[in-house]
Amino acid sequence: MAAILVLALLVGAEGEPSWAEAAQQYSLGPVAADFDLRTMLTRHVVGKSCEALDAAAVRRRDALAGGTWQAWRDSVRASVLEALGPMPFGGDGGPLNVRAVSSQERPGYLLENVLFESFPGLDVNASVYLPLARDFPPPWPAIVVPVGHSTKTGADYQRPAQVFARRGYVAITFDPPGMAGEKPVGNDHFRDGVRCYLTGQSSNRYFVIDALRCIDYLATRPDIDMSKGVGMTGVSGGGMTTMFATLLDERIAASGPSCCAVPLAMHPVLDGYAACPETLAFGRLGAYDDVDVLAAAAPTPVLLMAGATDEVFAEAMSRRIASEVADTFKAAGMGERFAFFLDPGGHAYTVAMAEQFADWMDRWVRGKDSPPATPFTDADLETLPPEALACHPRQDTNMFTVNRAAAASLRETRQEEPLVAARTLAGVADGMPAPEVQEGEPALVWFHYVEELLLKPESDIALPTTYLYPAAEGWRGGAILYFDERGRWTDLRTQGLLTRLARFIEKDAEGLAVLTVDVRGWGDSRAADERYDMAGWGSRERWLAYVNAALGDSVMAMRIRDGVAALVHLRCRPEIDPERIVIGGRGLGAAIALHVAAIDGKAAGMFALDGLASFESLASSESYTWSPEAFYPNVLIHYDLPELVAALPMPVLIANPLDAAKNPLGQGDAEATYGKAMERGGAITVKAGAGESDVVSFVHGLLN
Repeated sequence: MAAILVLALLVGAEGEPSWAEAAQQYSLGPVAADFDLRTMLTRHVVGKSCEALDAAAVRRRDALAGGTWQAWRDSVRASVLEALGPMPFGGDGGPLNVRAVSSQERPGYLLENVLFESFPGLDVNASVYLPLARDFPPPWPAIVVPVGHSTKTGADYQRPAQVFARRGYVAITFDPPGMAGEKPVGNDHFRDGVRCYLTGQSSNRYFVIDALRCIDYLATRPDIDMSKGVGMTGVSGGGMTTMFATLLDERIAASGPSCCAVPLAMHPVLDGYAACPETLAFGRLGAYDDVDVLAAAAPTPVLLMAGATDEVFAEAMSRRIASEVADTFKAAGMGERFAFFLDPGGHAYTVAMAEQFADWMDRWVRGKDSPPATPFTDADLETLPPEALACHPRQDTNMFTVNRAAAASLRETRQEEPLVAARTLAGVADGMPAPEVQEGEPALVWFHYVEELLLKPESDIALPTTYLYPAAEGWRGGAILYFDERGRWTDLRTQGLLTRLARFIEKDAEGLAVLTVDVRGWGDSRAADERYDMAGWGSRERWLAYVNAALGDSVMAMRIRDGVAALVHLRCRPEIDPERIVIGGRGLGAAIALHVAAIDGKAAGMFALDGLASFESLASSESYTWSPEAFYPNVLIHYDLPELVAALPMPVLIANPLDAAKNPLGQGDAEATYGKAMERGGAITVKAGAGESDVVSFVHGLLN
């Protein structure tokens, strides 16, 4: 900066540079990174995800090469079950509480509608397609047909079920949670599904348990032949349900997932698609790819089906995964138990697919090859109006209410030390080194210097950082480390909170330093939108939340580590008194600040302004407005934010805590939420409706 001032003084003298030439030396503004900050976080997550998937592939291939594929298969199944959470079915399942709804004979089949429970109070709205006894004497073998992200009333579900019935198989279909079916309340697979990360369970359990309980229901019927097991087949989300259910229930004797399985690196990692949270359980990328889920079904026969013109699961993806699974079955000595069928259609379960799966059932369940049959035509099949399949399930128990109860139960049972758990959950190693730093040139602004920095906690991660500190010669003093989801400059602009904390233009005041940091994905490093973010369910925030969870390293954990790295840097600065640092944040930045203070344990104080009051509120409130990135996976198994506050060894100000909908808590609710923390007396201040002035008074009271 000094060089520019000297140059400017010389501009205009004979033979000296022009103003235009001086402009080329302009150095204010952020420090330029070596890579595009807008794609930094996405590229980082893609790279880590692909590394995890490569490692999973190596384990599979090594197991096959070493003759230990059964142990590998069992480990995949165990990982799937652990991610799903409790799955009571079969002998461990509770009462089904079956209620018949309606029955009618149709051309070539009999249709029954029935209700029964998967979890207690959670209804399965089943439509059962039965063969006519005059054509196929009972008992009949059965096929469970999980519906995808649609409704069982769609033609693509009714007609295949009719094909199965007219081929002598009972077919049972049902609506998945949410979607367009009969169970919309509390079952939004995006908004309610992401809540399940908090309790350490995959929302996929609500899809899979319904399918498994269909088998339990079929087993109660004397007209069903269960002696050789059942088949299961479905498309899209129903295909995903089929894949996972096959690993859990040995009663499934033939599996037929359709339009659902691809190498996860291709989709949703490398294509940036915001997939559904139920498909991305915590840690699954390092544990099992879709290839692993299909291959771990062995020895159950698997018919994988796909559409040549599928709009999302492209033919190349389907062919690649089919080839890898076929190789795995062959290496395990069961090559004949896997087959691939490519339908000329798109993303749908076609009549041709139904006929292929009926042939597969004939071979592996009935134990005979199918005689040549005349394919069904549209004239042979019908599409009934939705009311013909209506079951009217109860709405009071759903994904949201079951997970809410799980969150409440965890609150009563967890006994871990929050400070230790916070470090472990975020993956913070002891003795974290100071990050590499790239410094801009300090610029004098009245009585402070402003300096832009880039902190590099990892080789491919750069954190834009602004450092404001007093210009007094020989100054040494206290500092505020600050995080704001809106961006590091938001509370610096126009005499904002941070300038007031620093006493920015108070000439003779005892000033403070401020280090305000854009942790990855915030401020200048906000992830750029990509093509699939144009979809109604798409967004970078969703993609990051879901894929990072599947990586086993959530975006919240990454940002906490960024915050710890920033604190290490601040403590290394010689002008900063390491015992006089206050850590604070606003919005979701308040949660980052709280974790950094908890993990460090040595700050002079901590404040949270307009922050989330508790993670449990995200699980227990009917609506919320926080980003999907706020749903910290597994956190409620270990602690909640009020417990972390209660464990902090320094003075704390919780100013204007917000509920799940970002509405301020009243003082009574705030005190109830932080009751245990407030038992520490004056060390913890919880103030509903507090604002910036309260933060200024708190910080100045600690550091001045």
